[in-house]
Amino acid sequence: MPREQFQNLTEPMYYILISLIKERCGVDIMAEVEVISKGRVKVGPGTLYALLGRFEKENMIRETEVVGRKRSYIITEKGFEILQDEYKRLNTLVEDGKSFLGGDMDDI
Repeated sequence: MPREQFQNLTEPMYYILISLIKERCGVDIMAEVEVISKGRVKVGPGTLYALLGRFEKENMIRETEVVGRKRSYIITEKGFEILQDEYKRLNTLVEDGKSFLGGDMDDI
């Protein structure tokens, strides 16, 4: 069985999709990713526009407006479902690790 392309999201993918719960243009997406991740994740234009193209091709986002060179996007129902699945997957990883890593790390 072939692996589904967006079965596991990278951090930039995850944060870009979260930022697109609200309609945003590219510059605003980059800024919002930094805010949501508290500065831990920064997405450059090359990465951003490559991922936006992939997301749009897979109907995970849709373009909502074009004004000159400025393009705005929003997440689709399919994209939101993929985002929710990733959120659940990440929570499962955390829960699974709690019994092994949740205590005092000096005991390891």
